[in-house]
Amino acid sequence: MSEKEVNIILVGAKSIGQYGGYESFINKLLEYHKDEKNLHYFVYCKANGSGYMNISKLPGAKAVNETEFTYCNARGFLLHVPQIGAAQAIYYDVKALSEACKLIKKERLKNPIVYIMACRIGPFMKYFARKIHSYDGKVYLNPDGHEWMRKKWSAPIRMYWKESERMMVKYTDLCVCDSKNIEKYIKQEYEKYYPKTTFIAYGSETTPSELDDNAPEFKNWLEKHGLKPNEYYMSCGRFVPENNFETMIREFMKSATKRDFAIITTVNERFLDELEKKFHFKQDLRIKFVGTVYDEKLLKKIRENAYAYFHGHSVGGTNPSLLEALGSTNINLLYDVGFNREVAGDAALYWSAGEDCLAKLIDSADRMTSVQAKKLGEKAKDRIKKEYSWESICDKYLEVFMDD
Repeated sequence: MSEKEVNIILVGAKSIGQYGGYESFINKLLEYHKDEKNLHYFVYCKANGSGYMNISKLPGAKAVNETEFTYCNARGFLLHVPQIGAAQAIYYDVKALSEACKLIKKERLKNPIVYIMACRIGPFMKYFARKIHSYDGKVYLNPDGHEWMRKKWSAPIRMYWKESERMMVKYTDLCVCDSKNIEKYIKQEYEKYYPKTTFIAYGSETTPSELDDNAPEFKNWLEKHGLKPNEYYMSCGRFVPENNFETMIREFMKSATKRDFAIITTVNERFLDELEKKFHFKQDLRIKFVGTVYDEKLLKKIRENAYAYFHGHSVGGTNPSLLEALGSTNINLLYDVGFNREVAGDAALYWSAGEDCLAKLIDSADRMTSVQAKKLGEKAKDRIKKEYSWESICDKYLEVFMDD
């Protein structure tokens, strides 16, 4: 492996270590690479708005001043973003790239690689790619899933996301795809650009939580939300339509299970109100919105003690919350889409958005014996160990960054 100095600038995540695939990924990447002498990380984060970087909630992070912090030997920068609706994501990435170019020039960073996460700023990609190339740098892209398929966007915005994806793939030096399905799509859809791609999934771990069953923080969390070990289903992720919370809530209400459903998320009040009008789920005391959990040890303990995990993501590649569930929870009930089957294979059970499908699966899962549940869990953990360990994932990134 090359001994050259390489500077990696990460653009596109809202924060480090909080909810969202990129945020979790960056946290692990920095942790595993913190002792690499020739590899230096710079991370841009949001200083305000939804999903902003809260330094006080990231153990080990230290503020340098109002706009800069350090974490795992990386330098982080906080950017204020105007609250301008859907356009703020584009504004945020453009501002981060502008600041990244200034940083490269000011500090004369050697061999800079600007790694952009998601395809939001296509119309600006040619400009920034040329600018970064002028500093002897390169632009890498994680194309994420299909943003243009997300239900929350109107038709004109979906058209923008699709065109933005095209332009970003065209001008990037390397697409790092976290799913084989995504890599295949990029190669076929944009064949005329001869895109250079590589496949590196997200990672996960199968090591147990450091908290024992009597840990005060775990017992207090259960008591606060009226939950008991092995007596709750759970889901964790952004509260948006494409994660199929509507189907999960609707079908859970139909099921005969006496267990609870703990939903770990930052609530989108508008979406929540829409669901309440449709289903009046607040009348079902089994359904519990329990807020967010930033403590990784506690979250892993919560996963380990869940009877089963719902994963409803319908858009995207390898999702970290799915990997974490497969590494911690015995029974995993997944929305039936290619990305999820690619990850879990036969180590999970699958459902569709059709009426009664998930309700019947919940009732079936409820009837599983402890031996059956344990066997399914062991199969899931074996799959994580073989295909998705964080150590192997971060080693692959190190090779890509240092051997280019």
